[in-house]
Amino acid sequence: MKRLAAVVALLGLASATAACSGGGTTNTPGSGGGGGGGLFTTIDVTRPGLDASGPANPWAPKGNSFLGYNAMKLGWVKNHLTDPNQFYPGIAASWEIAPDNSSITIHLQPNGKWSDGKPVVAEDVRTSIGLAYTTGSTAFAITPGAAGAAAEVTVVDDKTVKVTQDMSNPSMKFARGVMDTWVVPAHVWGSILPANFWDTLKTSRGEGADAEKAREEVLALGQKVLAFAPPKDVSAGPFVLERVNPGEALLLKNKNFYNAANVAPDQVKFLNYSGNEQIWNYLSAGKLDHSGFVAAPADVMNRIKQAPGSNTIKGFSPVAVGMAFNQSKKPYDNVHVRRGLAYLIDRDQVTKVASPEGGTPAVTTSGIHQKPAQEWIGAELNNLEPYKHDAAKAEAEFKEAGLQKKDGKWTLADGSPWKVTMNAPSGFSDWISAQENIKSQLVEAGVDAEVVTVADYPVYLEEIAAGKYDVGFWLMALGPAPYDIYQRLYGVSNGWSNVAGKVKHSAPGKSGNWMGGAEEIDVEGVGKVNPGELTAKLNAASAEDAKPIMTQLAKTANQDLPAIQLWDYVNTQFTNTARFTGWPEQDSDLLRLTAGVWIQLGMIKAKQ
Repeated sequence: MKRLAAVVALLGLASATAACSGGGTTNTPGSGGGGGGGLFTTIDVTRPGLDASGPANPWAPKGNSFLGYNAMKLGWVKNHLTDPNQFYPGIAASWEIAPDNSSITIHLQPNGKWSDGKPVVAEDVRTSIGLAYTTGSTAFAITPGAAGAAAEVTVVDDKTVKVTQDMSNPSMKFARGVMDTWVVPAHVWGSILPANFWDTLKTSRGEGADAEKAREEVLALGQKVLAFAPPKDVSAGPFVLERVNPGEALLLKNKNFYNAANVAPDQVKFLNYSGNEQIWNYLSAGKLDHSGFVAAPADVMNRIKQAPGSNTIKGFSPVAVGMAFNQSKKPYDNVHVRRGLAYLIDRDQVTKVASPEGGTPAVTTSGIHQKPAQEWIGAELNNLEPYKHDAAKAEAEFKEAGLQKKDGKWTLADGSPWKVTMNAPSGFSDWISAQENIKSQLVEAGVDAEVVTVADYPVYLEEIAAGKYDVGFWLMALGPAPYDIYQRLYGVSNGWSNVAGKVKHSAPGKSGNWMGGAEEIDVEGVGKVNPGELTAKLNAASAEDAKPIMTQLAKTANQDLPAIQLWDYVNTQFTNTARFTGWPEQDSDLLRLTAGVWIQLGMIKAKQ
């Protein structure tokens, strides 16, 4: 699978001109009802390839539900530096979060309707939450003791729902988990849940054989949810799916949408693509009104910028990329080797080659994106070792590790050859370009190196978790929640699991521990720390309580280097001003949301 760029992870011109069967589309302003904005053309940045047989099902991996367009959530998460619980309205018009995060009360849009004219009511939300339980979604996991798990879902009235948190293992992200829930119509989807579902769910929260059986029954329903194909799309969003073919998907304006009067486009077309090159061509030809982030080299970016109406918007993206080490493999078990590589790699050069428009060189390895790092650890950021490019310091670190240099080539301590083998998934153009540049830098400094690509991202994740790689690229610093930021370095991938609030450490090679770091680290100025236990504390910590913990973890990551932080991503959105206006401003907290959300909020206007 080809991807737009690694950061989208969690991504031919012939398809751009393919017409949907039966009837045409138009980009003439005023050609439809309501907002009079004509055709809006985009791509689904989360996945390449349209599946013409895919259902209008937001849970289906190949479904034709498009986030913010015909697929709706309770709310839309703001791109805040440090607070994960700020939202824009979606199905919910407003909400109240209890001061201790024990509950969230949700008030639905008073005039919210489905595209078939039926009102959006609390029972739709309750049914959707039931469906979410079957797939283990966010706050609705049935794993005993799961952090941030819902305890009760109460229908207060037709337009109000209250969800409470199981406070035996609370999470500061509970409200986010609830608001990030897909909402579908109960009158279409309700038949999937058996009449005794809520009783079975209650039993599943217990212990013993009955509870285990109940959990199996709930999760078995998940397969039905993933496979469900509604006879037609019934949407509470601004658009409804009309038809799909292999070249494009066409959505029409939903006249029953609660804010339909402020929805400018009458139609939305999603174009098919299989890789970065097609998107570059679409943008260069001015065919897209909007595209999310796509990695592009400098020459391609210059070509895109020359297209009539071409415009880019940049903002904060709480993600960084790190060069991560498998410390169960020699010589990466030696911190001096990791530090030597950190000094040897010129991060400025790597970023310029790999992600010139979509990243900024990391100021150091802190484990935190440099922008929120100022909020979390303040002046301590300046006290961390920057690991600026310095060949002399790199050589000193290698010698400290016992490596030998013979005829200008570095070998292992016993004189045997050393080759840095870096792995990346095929299609991740920024990662592969970065690794090729790092390879050149290392070879020039006498360190043999190679780049190995694997079939796609799912295979990459499977193989890295199995400990097959010496060195791999790893997304890290995933904010805004502090627990999420550090669990990428000091979570399951490095041996620590957090179940029911209890932290357990697994040996290297066991239970997904492929990094193989030490369970306890003696950190200068801090003392001995268990980084996995510190990370677990962040899950329930308030913002103020989290700051000293974040400082300790930043110092730990900086000293121990389980990964070298290479660049911090910049969220670059591509828009076109020829047909529509009202795009978000630079650095807007809307930039990690889809253009469908911008449209439904009434921001986007047809150009007069």
